[in-house]
Amino acid sequence: MAINFFQEDLQYNLQQKNLTKRWLRALAKSEGFKITDLNYIFCSDEYLYQINVDYLDHDTYTDIITFDNSEKENLLEGDIFISIERIVDNAKTQNQDTYKETIRVISHGLLHLCGYKDKTEEEAQLMRSKEDESIKLFFELKENI
Repeated sequence: MAINFFQEDLQYNLQQKNLTKRWLRALAKSEGFKITDLNYIFCSDEYLYQINVDYLDHDTYTDIITFDNSEKENLLEGDIFISIERIVDNAKTQNQDTYKETIRVISHGLLHLCGYKDKTEEEAQLMRSKEDESIKLFFELKENI
């Protein structure tokens, strides 16, 4: 059950890594999954933009790209790339705490691996609801440390 955090082309130190790992395992379990190998890669806007162009043929900036490497049902494996610059900008735009926005985006990637989509309005609403639930779970776990 490996959960790893990496940095690509910038320096970023995720706060409370052990708590975040516990939370991700609990979140996956609540959705009926188990994490086998999950990599979060924190990077810049330009790094993630290039991944978007090269691998997804999308000429846009984004906050997250999730690659599902799962081969067995109910076991999660994946690589999740997150732009720290986009998180900071989104947090400012939404008048949100940067740390809370980081937690939201981290959960967003895991929720994609669990099968949630966000292309349609209905899917996006469900995804946002699941993100809100996951943020609540994170802070509940944090209080019980």
